[in-house]
Amino acid sequence: MTLFIGLMSGTSLDGVDGALVDFADDGKVTTLGAAYVAFPATLRVELMALQAAGPNEIEREALAANTLATLYARCVSQLIEENFLTPEKVAAIGVHGQTIRHRPELGFTRQTNNPALLAELTGIDVIADFRSRDIAAGGQGAPLVPAFHRALFGQQDQTRVLANIGGIANISILKGDGATLGFDTGPGNALMDAWIKRHQDKEYDAVGAWAATGREIPGLLAAMLAEPYFALPAPKSTGRDLFHPDWLDGHLAAFADAAPADVQFTLTKLTAVSLAQAIRASAATFDAVYVCGGGAENATLMNLLQTALGDQVQVASTAVLGVAPNRVEALAFAWLAWRFTRREAGNLAAVTGAKGERILGALYPR
Repeated sequence: MTLFIGLMSGTSLDGVDGALVDFADDGKVTTLGAAYVAFPATLRVELMALQAAGPNEIEREALAANTLATLYARCVSQLIEENFLTPEKVAAIGVHGQTIRHRPELGFTRQTNNPALLAELTGIDVIADFRSRDIAAGGQGAPLVPAFHRALFGQQDQTRVLANIGGIANISILKGDGATLGFDTGPGNALMDAWIKRHQDKEYDAVGAWAATGREIPGLLAAMLAEPYFALPAPKSTGRDLFHPDWLDGHLAAFADAAPADVQFTLTKLTAVSLAQAIRASAATFDAVYVCGGGAENATLMNLLQTALGDQVQVASTAVLGVAPNRVEALAFAWLAWRFTRREAGNLAAVTGAKGERILGALYPR
């Protein structure tokens, strides 16, 4: 057995997903365990604040990184204890860190993390900082998951679409001939989460229940879909640097009397329609769309995505392929760590726009 742990905390800022994975020499992936550690509210607020410039932000980021490392270590400890292991049995931890700035057009991306502390706390090799090498090679540094999606879900003679709906949404077009495309399509859950937090003090709209009580505001949807990012050609990537509450408020200025539930429904439809448009523009034909990330649990969003794509298209969670939707990204970073230890590339230049394939990550030994 060659065991790796993957850790992922995404743009939804809800917590840490962890996966214990066995990689065979032929690339076969077996998930042995999963764990989740929620972010405390104070950390969630601080990470959100660090998305923008503020006072004393260097010290504040360093302290947030230390807190993150302790949460990552707690997730690792759960996986080890629940699977009756010792740290020596795990080859490495692959950890993404928490994205607080993503500006590839300026040549940088920033994932808050303290991998040295994580290695110290766990006694396991840590591999981190996966995005910066791709950016150094002229790429977007994102999305990185399409290479893993190809390895895990690709099917000869079938074109499958993987839609990852976290805070930001991205797609992987896995063509039947082996070619792979992918890019960030725009907002996933981030705007929906921000809106329900503002009006109901909830972290997210469970199963899309609140959105289901509203109705579309056509003018608002059209205005948001006119955002120039949606029309940009791939490769492209985005984040909270663009799709943030101020962006939403700018569009809402002309709809001051809109009912909050109607705004929530319209934001949910924005995610569904922008995803569907990106898929249709990138894949002439495809067999199915499989959804992972927190968005897969939002029934209203899934129904709107099905409607936007048409009844002739199968839209389903990755659970039907044998992988729980909330585990896919943690698995992806375990896979990237495994690739690093084999000195094999983790990016796809056709996806990120990098000059070529690169070994991704930096090692912090145990």
